Amino acid sequence: MSERNDLSQHILPTSAQLVGVCLTVISLVKVLHLGQAGSLLDKFLAIDALIFTISTALSYASMRGVKSASFEKYADQFFMLGLLELGVCAVLLSFEII
Repeated sequence: MSERNDLSQHILPTSAQLVGVCLTVISLVKVLHLGQAGSLLDKFLAIDALIFTISTALSYASMRGVKSASFEKYADQFFMLGLLELGVCAVLLSFEII
């Protein structure tokens, strides 16, 4: 197993957990009834959950597949994109609650 392939073993469970975090925050936004901003925020979070799901699938494929380095590279890129979007959503949610 290469050093690079070890990254997939960290991306897989973390991405899967972050899908759950996105779904939990979507539920929170629905309960808080944040109106138009909440509607936009839950759409961003749904897209983010999809990004983390893609990262999870690519990470799994890299551990199982032939082109593992390629899948792992894309899994890492999707993971970082998902983290960035989740951070933006956190800032938007905090300004909406205040």
